Amino acid sequence: MCGRYASTQSDSDLRAVFDIAETIGEELPPAYNVAPTQTVRTILERAPKDEPEADAVRQLRSVRWGLIPSWSKDIKIGSRLINARSETITEKPAFKKAAARRRCIVPADGYYEWEKREGKKVPYFLHSEQLLEMAGLYELWRDPSKSEEDPDRWVWSVTVLTAPAADALGHIHDRSPVIVPESLRAEWLDPAMTDLGSVQEMLAAIPEPSLVPYEVSSAVNSVKNDNPDLLQPVG
Repeated sequence: MCGRYASTQSDSDLRAVFDIAETIGEELPPAYNVAPTQTVRTILERAPKDEPEADAVRQLRSVRWGLIPSWSKDIKIGSRLINARSETITEKPAFKKAAARRRCIVPADGYYEWEKREGKKVPYFLHSEQLLEMAGLYELWRDPSKSEEDPDRWVWSVTVLTAPAADALGHIHDRSPVIVPESLRAEWLDPAMTDLGSVQEMLAAIPEPSLVPYEVSSAVNSVKNDNPDLLQPVG
């Protein structure tokens, strides 16, 4: 699974990497211990708000981590839907519609995982030489407690897709985020590609990521800790 990650790229960095056409939401500061329910940056493609019939444009947008299905009665469900199993997103009611039309990428420097060792959970940071493009799904949820005039009545949220971990990483945890390669980025983000069978074929075509894990300080266990020292290897 993916329950914590680091994201230190500036908006300028992300616009350059992903060829962003529209930026929505204020820039977020570097985060070394991103946790569920926090606001995160995502990349998605969507028609402009005032031109629903226009071609989709690539956006850099702030959303809440923890997907809230449109049919949910309250926001609390999001804390249980921070991840989605890639094998079943085209079947599960919480993810099926988003899998067809609302796919996105969650950029990360790397993510944390905990290995069970001698009765303890030891944290690791898993990363690559390149920015990780974690596959995600986003959703829009109408907050019934807010009025029609409230600009915050729509809550945007995201979940990170996971898959069985590769052998080299399986000893740390049996699941890992789905990492979209640059060659499949445009196809993954394309909202015009709505066939669920094609979505599963695309997921099957994504190769296992080549990630490097190293042990880090147990300070990462607390979401209150958020500083560059968390990324330093120990031992």
